[in-house]
Amino acid sequence: MNTPPFPVALLGYGGLIPFVGLAVLLLSGSRDIVSNPGAWLLAYGAVILSFVGALHWGFAMLAPKIDRARRTQCYVWSVVPALIGFLALILNSTLSYSLLIVGFALAYWQDADLANKISLPGWYPRLRAQLSIVASLCLLVGVF
Repeated sequence: MNTPPFPVALLGYGGLIPFVGLAVLLLSGSRDIVSNPGAWLLAYGAVILSFVGALHWGFAMLAPKIDRARRTQCYVWSVVPALIGFLALILNSTLSYSLLIVGFALAYWQDADLANKISLPGWYPRLRAQLSIVASLCLLVGVF
């Protein structure tokens, strides 16, 4: 199957709505809807990056053909995005957005590497790439 199941696509692409909406508010300078869209964008990015990392904990527990070393690597990696997100929040600067972008790039790299080693659905790496690119472009707005 080359396309994600409908609920997965709906939830994945729907998860981009806050990224895009907050980036637009940040670009517009509007404070009518959200008082500090930059802070909200940063917080949402950190939360989503944590979620993306946690997927590897699930892969480590459930992937039947994963070797012991790779399973350990998945467990270790699964907490790294949360730590990156936390660091981005406590730095609370334009560097924070860059840190999250790097985090999303690393998370995608880990996902693509894992997809090449275990049996993940063919649509998974493509969907993760699309979601990561849009999220990162929205976070890039916060850098400037």
